Amino acid sequence: MAVLIVALLWGVGLVSLPAATALHLSNVGLTVFSLAAGAAAVVRARRHAGRVRLFWRRLGAASLAWGGGMAAWSWYESLRGLEVPFPSVADVGFLASPLLAGWALLTLPLAAPTRAGRVRTVLDGLVVASSLLLVSWMLVLDSIVQAGGDVTSQAISLAYPVSDIVLITTVVYTWMRARSRGAGLLVPLPLIGVGLVALAVADSGFVYLTTAGVYSSGNWIDLGWGAGFCLLLLAALRPGEDAGDVEMEEVVTRPLGNLLPYAAVGVALLTSSLEVLRGGTTDTVHFWLRTAIMVLLVARQILTLLENHSLTQDLERRVEARTAEVRASGERFAALVQHSSDLVTVVDRSGTVLYQSRSSEALLGFDADAMVGRLLTDFVVPAHAADLAAVLRGVAGDADRVQTVQSTWRHASGRECHMEITLTNLLANAAVGGLVLNTRDVTDRITLERQLTHQAFTDSLTDLPNRALFKDRLQHALTRGADSAPPMAVYFLDLDGFKAVNDTLGHSAGDDLLVEVAARLRTVVRPSDTVARFGGDEFAILVDDLPEGEDGTALAQRVCDAIAAPILLDGSEVHISASIGIAHREDPSIDAEQMLRNADLAMYQAKADAGGFAVFVPEMHEGLVARMRLEADLRKALTDDQFIVHYQPMVSMRTGEITGVEALVRWQHPERGLVPPNEFIPLAEATGLIRPLGLWVLRESCRQAVTWAAAGDSRRGLKLSVNVSARQLQQDDLVEQVAGILRETGLPAQRLTLEMTESVLLEKGEETLATLTALRDLGIRLAIDDFGTGYSSLSYLHSFPVDILKIDRSFVERLSTGGDTALISTILRLGQTMKLETVAEGIEHPQELLLLRRQGCTTGQGYHFSPPVPAARIEELLAEASPDGRRSVPAPRPATVPGEDALPGDGALALEAAAGRI
Repeated sequence: MAVLIVALLWGVGLVSLPAATALHLSNVGLTVFSLAAGAAAVVRARRHAGRVRLFWRRLGAASLAWGGGMAAWSWYESLRGLEVPFPSVADVGFLASPLLAGWALLTLPLAAPTRAGRVRTVLDGLVVASSLLLVSWMLVLDSIVQAGGDVTSQAISLAYPVSDIVLITTVVYTWMRARSRGAGLLVPLPLIGVGLVALAVADSGFVYLTTAGVYSSGNWIDLGWGAGFCLLLLAALRPGEDAGDVEMEEVVTRPLGNLLPYAAVGVALLTSSLEVLRGGTTDTVHFWLRTAIMVLLVARQILTLLENHSLTQDLERRVEARTAEVRASGERFAALVQHSSDLVTVVDRSGTVLYQSRSSEALLGFDADAMVGRLLTDFVVPAHAADLAAVLRGVAGDADRVQTVQSTWRHASGRECHMEITLTNLLANAAVGGLVLNTRDVTDRITLERQLTHQAFTDSLTDLPNRALFKDRLQHALTRGADSAPPMAVYFLDLDGFKAVNDTLGHSAGDDLLVEVAARLRTVVRPSDTVARFGGDEFAILVDDLPEGEDGTALAQRVCDAIAAPILLDGSEVHISASIGIAHREDPSIDAEQMLRNADLAMYQAKADAGGFAVFVPEMHEGLVARMRLEADLRKALTDDQFIVHYQPMVSMRTGEITGVEALVRWQHPERGLVPPNEFIPLAEATGLIRPLGLWVLRESCRQAVTWAAAGDSRRGLKLSVNVSARQLQQDDLVEQVAGILRETGLPAQRLTLEMTESVLLEKGEETLATLTALRDLGIRLAIDDFGTGYSSLSYLHSFPVDILKIDRSFVERLSTGGDTALISTILRLGQTMKLETVAEGIEHPQELLLLRRQGCTTGQGYHFSPPVPAARIEELLAEASPDGRRSVPAPRPATVPGEDALPGDGALALEAAAGRI
């Protein structure tokens, strides 16, 4: 009682006292509790002999090891007032504790079960371990792996949750063995098991919070450790009989232990499903762990089936022997059936239950005696009752017939259970005289199969049909005769403004927007129509029975009106619109792919017409031809040197001198004049021409930088920034090509900066990291462009070799418009903390310059200094050097188009998107 009172007061103090006091209270309390539990276990070991003594000694060693680690932790944190280093000597005690505790549990004297029981126990343990590992991977381990770090720190971080999984699995394994055998132990196993699980859960929570960077001593997670060691202390102090090493006697099997693996699988599947619904995708580890769980479950079911089948064959052989052997066989059969984890039922020809094994209460919730005398179909859902009755009649009419069927039964609680039944005709057997049904619950397997099917044909975010299911339904509708079938229409939707929501509010808000759009689409269509999400912000609608005389535009207008209504996201009202393309079946021979292509072309026509909807007409193919012509011109432009490079100065916020320039590409078309970048950059990205174009810009700008440097000593340190796209980073030979350009032009690598957007870093993360590391090894600096508008995560700032953060102009303009400036302050502090150079883009007003300089921004860029200009103008700016040799820009002038600056061009080359500034 005293232990409980002290623990309760400690816990209340931990959650109510100030953080500084709670820190010391937590350290002292956990050290005392763990050492006290270890000492009590060592003392308890003296009262026993044999394997029980070993158990208490090893359990005491586990508590003392943890207490030693906690003492080392307290020495750093409470006595010296220092942050505990990682790794430290404390980790030795913390990691040794779960291993010693698991070793202690394996020491317990448990009687050896049958061979099948041992195999099943091992399979159950593997199922539990795999399920726990899957949950831990999703909740903890994946975050640790993604966080990166040095090998030793990451290995120790992973060792904590892995050792906790081993400990929990050992607890469950030991408890199942003791529970399934039914005999008591000379140790209070429930107290010890709950205590060890509490320690393991607290460890996992500690790792998760530490990975997230939010853990500190005195946290609520410390209550788990305190509770665990208090339970171990109570178990060691609990009075008990002194005894030597004993073996457990075999008694009646308890089915609850057999259900534990399914409970673990259920938790793992629930967690996995929630993770898939939240993230939309799964990684390789996730996939293989789920596969391992399925394989283990199937192996366990096969083992049970073979075991039951063996029992049935043994029964058939022995009922043909003498009366004494028949009696013995019957008794053996009854005992085995009573201890089976599956249902064993005997019914007569009419389906009346003559015998029911006791496992019915565990699997169905019905008492076995209450089922005897009732029709078996009374326990089957009405929809399947007639089918099962027909199967029973068929088996009864064929001697020695064996048949396996699936049926859905009802549980006493009202839920449905999917069962697999093996029926054997033993009506002619005098010892049985009925139809024997071996039934096992396959609800988990059926549910998993349905989930996999659902995932294969359903969009995980919106729960709408996906592209595969939509095309299947469309093709099925097209197979109906065009003359007899009613008119049909396909709608292809693309959301206008969706990218802006992602860029400003984040991808989580973008997902919420897609879910809301899906819900609105459901409300404007009929139940018979199909609404699908194709991916990204693309949706499709299939109306395969369009009313006579309608062209489908009425539904398109309803869709536009529904989507145009304001949407509330994160407290902000968002307005978007949709561009819709409508395609009809004009040609009886058209297929699903052509219908979708026609609707897609109509959608692009609607988008070109500033939104709304458009009905496909054959002339729209001309637009496709124009796009192909532009692509041909773009290829020709690369060979005919039709591109030019403009440069925008980058200015030191401290001295006002020009420290570098950013290269921006332009296309001087011989017939169309200066083509806006937003027309050819997306096309270059889509066709892969961005790769040779990007290399041309890099080579040309490097050559120009060397030319400037040769003109005077004051220009030798001028830095050059060039953007690279995701497609360029995916080139296997990108590093060699960049190194070759540097050798060819003579530009020092340290004067070159390659810029990329945040999203580029997340595409093929490991390959991208290897490429960036190789570029960094050349001496090239790396910058993140438009920082803060994308995925902004500290994890990749630690993982990727980044030198510069370029702050997006949307944040800079808030400094002069009175908007929220907290984020830009955070970015600047982050850059200072991580010793990164910060470049502010889009500076247009003096107050923006002043505020950025005060907050420690190192470099500025924007119309306040100079717009992007040809190389000759840069030479003039560089020639206008101050007497002390500093390169400075002329007096600032207002932007010709307020708020505009060099834009990245769809995450690739930095471009001018507004035609008025080209």
